[in-house]
Amino acid sequence: MTEVRFYEDAADELLKFAVIFAKTQNKYVFCRHRDRNTWEVPGGHREDGENIMDTAKRELYEETGALEFDIEPICIYSVTAPDNLNHGEESFGMLFFADIRRFEAELHSEIDKIVITDRFPERWTYPDIQPHLIEEAKKRGYL
Repeated sequence: MTEVRFYEDAADELLKFAVIFAKTQNKYVFCRHRDRNTWEVPGGHREDGENIMDTAKRELYEETGALEFDIEPICIYSVTAPDNLNHGEESFGMLFFADIRRFEAELHSEIDKIVITDRFPERWTYPDIQPHLIEEAKKRGYL
């Protein structure tokens, strides 16, 4: 069973992922990977030596084409799942919120499509994780 937890603090070296809830003109921005037919919140893995804020900015650009935006951390989250990359161990990430002002004309990554909408998708890529992140962001006043 997948368990999602939220924290105010964690050691920086534990943060392996950045997930970014993004809006533009007060609508949500979601993306779809070219190899899937489900929707995701922009985000991804932290590269070696990368600051977690830089991870969030890079992933937001790569997955949405965002060129101009404001971004801020929401909180730290963790996922414990039997099939995750840590073999059932708790893995940590930082949850962010971004307000996008301008997008690049074309996407240049593994993302096939973005959608700008006032509602949440029905088909999530990570249905055991993403709804928990949404609820926490809502509780904290970001969504």
